[in-house]
Amino acid sequence: MNSIWTESAKLPQFEKLEGSARTDVLIIGGGIAGILCAYFLQENGVDYILAEKETICSGITKNTTAKITSQHGLIYDRLLKSAGAEKAALYLEANQNSVRKYFELCGQINCDFEIKTNYVYSLDDRRKLENEVKALDQIGFCAELSEAEELPFPTAGAVGFRNQAQFHPLRMLAGIARGLHIYEHTFVKELAEHTAVAETGSIAFQKLIVATHFPIDNKHGMYFMKMYQHRSYVIALADTASVNGMYVDEARGGMSFRSYRDLLLVGGGGHRTGKKGGGWQELRAFAETYYPLAEEKYCWAAQDCMTLDQIPYIGPYSKRMPDCFVATGFHKWGMTSAMTAAMLLTDLVMEQENPYAEVFSPSRSMMKPQLLFNSLEFLAGLLTVSGKRCPHLGCALKWNEAEHTWDCSCHGSRFDGEGELLDNPANGNAHFSKKGIR
Repeated sequence: MNSIWTESAKLPQFEKLEGSARTDVLIIGGGIAGILCAYFLQENGVDYILAEKETICSGITKNTTAKITSQHGLIYDRLLKSAGAEKAALYLEANQNSVRKYFELCGQINCDFEIKTNYVYSLDDRRKLENEVKALDQIGFCAELSEAEELPFPTAGAVGFRNQAQFHPLRMLAGIARGLHIYEHTFVKELAEHTAVAETGSIAFQKLIVATHFPIDNKHGMYFMKMYQHRSYVIALADTASVNGMYVDEARGGMSFRSYRDLLLVGGGGHRTGKKGGGWQELRAFAETYYPLAEEKYCWAAQDCMTLDQIPYIGPYSKRMPDCFVATGFHKWGMTSAMTAAMLLTDLVMEQENPYAEVFSPSRSMMKPQLLFNSLEFLAGLLTVSGKRCPHLGCALKWNEAEHTWDCSCHGSRFDGEGELLDNPANGNAHFSKKGIR
């Protein structure tokens, strides 16, 4: 179940931390957000170390569909109504700046970078699309309303953003990671005061950036209440008609489409981690109906942190953790949001003002309906009777038949059949016997 990106890229390798080290800025997490932070800090002459528990890009980053866009669903009409024109415009501007930064970086690297129009389509509600175009016009952005004729099924239309992009993420990251100060196989197990304790050593730091997908410290910031995790699935099909644009359904359970070379990438089948969903079976049934002659070449799955208001948490980790910063909750738009995070956090670490800091502030209000749902799910997970428990906060684990893993519906930790950690926020393996796995 390796992604096409993993199968077609060679990443640089880095040594393991042995003993003690010291740095001005420690970055924990070697995915795209952490690597971009390291790259920008190095560009600015800041002393840093990046610590990755396995190898770079071995977590969520390798399982993206690799779309670079500031169009994150039909978010701008909602933001305009809930937060006002100024905040909606700042969110758009921050992400458009990130898209432009990719244009700059990828122009120097052979990473299959292509300029594309991104589309958000609706199966049955054109009014939603019209409202989104009006909202964008109100904040000064010109979007187009089209009929989405490339898709193999009828729609109510689509909203398009021109001059967005797609690329090969691991080739791009391989290009910028060489020469960075990175330790691989360096699993930070504990944070003490200005010191990170790993399995084979420790790193003293002045400032800390946590870029571990889901934050690793449970004592501060309440991230385990402010987020949940969502899985989604991708199949790569040969012998199909390609699409020139990048497409995603505005509905939560819809599908996404983009082409890569001679393959069509179809995404969907998603569900909250630890719950049941369509998975690859749903995608394969779709392919049998609309692409009966297609051949499946690759399949993979991704996991995304979902925030209370669909905006990432980027900024100070908590008021009680001075000089510590976080980047999380990318809400299925990890490529663009990682760039936004890296540029914003570089400014904060260097004690420079950033005009978007308030928009992404992790300390913004938690009073959203999703908070209640997250709380109820946490309570249900704690009260469920099961011999398989998540070491994160003790919720019951549930067997994922499609992927043969034990998943936590509370906060999204995942383990293989023997209890080995696959996805955080758990910071270690689950301990249960090999008998009676299901």
